[in-house]
Amino acid sequence: MKIWTSEHIFNHPWETVTTAAMQKYPNPMSPSVIGVDVLDRSVDTQGRLHSKRLLSTEWGLPSIVKAIIGHSRTYTYVKEHSVVDPEEKTLELQSTNITFTNLVSVDEKLTYKPHPEDSEKTILTQEAIISVKGVSLSSYLEGVMASTMSTNAGKGREAMEWVIRRLNTEIEELAATARGSLRTPMAAAAVTEN
Repeated sequence: MKIWTSEHIFNHPWETVTTAAMQKYPNPMSPSVIGVDVLDRSVDTQGRLHSKRLLSTEWGLPSIVKAIIGHSRTYTYVKEHSVVDPEEKTLELQSTNITFTNLVSVDEKLTYKPHPEDSEKTILTQEAIISVKGVSLSSYLEGVMASTMSTNAGKGREAMEWVIRRLNTEIEELAATARGSLRTPMAAAAVTEN
């Protein structure tokens, strides 16, 4: 078993980062995620949003790892459960693979919270427990997977920034369209009055 942890600070408020996290896929930095399906979404009595999603992925494992586990196709499915608590300002996201569980299990937890000293920043804490079972060199493979997770976490942070930029652009375009729509009737009324 290998435990991997990481912490990152986003220079964006929690609401922005949470919105981006829920819309993270698809993105060009994480082409391995090829599909996202919402299985269930509900709000509990405490006002927390629970989402259960199924992520379809294609692992980019090194060829030696594919040879050891005996699979050339590495399509996998990951179940994800997230809880957004707007009162406490937390987003907790837990995921685990549901494919190849007899060989590999990856249980990951991400927590997004406002930075305690700067409300314009958000702290992401990530941890994963990686277990490779029933094959030789399991410790080596767990290390390879932890290294891959570290690389992918960097790509995931880049993806979050990409989504945030995309959302900001969409907001700016909507605002410009709204301003244009407001001007058009006013301009037409001004022409009519003259």
